[in-house]
Order: sequence, then structure tokens, then C-alpha cells
Amino acid sequence: MKKLLALAVVAAGVLFVVKRNKDAKAEADLWREATAPTGKPLGAVSTNGSAPTKTSDAANN
Repeated sequence: MKKLLALAVVAAGVLFVVKRNKDAKAEADLWREATAPTGKPLGAVSTNGSAPTKTSDAANN
């Protein structure tokens, strides 16, 4: 009975470590995606719904 309990504890520990590593990788990927440069020049039209800072049509009016 003690061996079975010990095996269950070891298995739970291994699953905990695997889940923690998977969560850490997901967090790192999300952070990397959120902080990656977009490559757009300053004043480009935003795609997130906010108003752009500068448009080419405003200068022509």
C-alpha cells in the first residue's frame, strides 16, 4: 500500500512539473507575441480600432 501511495505521489509530481513547464512556455510565447515589433512606420493606420495619429487624406482636405 505504501508503494502505491509513493507511486501516486511521484506521478502527481511529474504531472505538476510538466504542466508548469507547458504554462511557462505559453506565457513566454504570449509575451513574445505581444512585445514583437510590427514593422509599421510611425503614423500608419492602426488595425486595433483606435484612431490613427496621422492620415494622408487629412493633409489633402
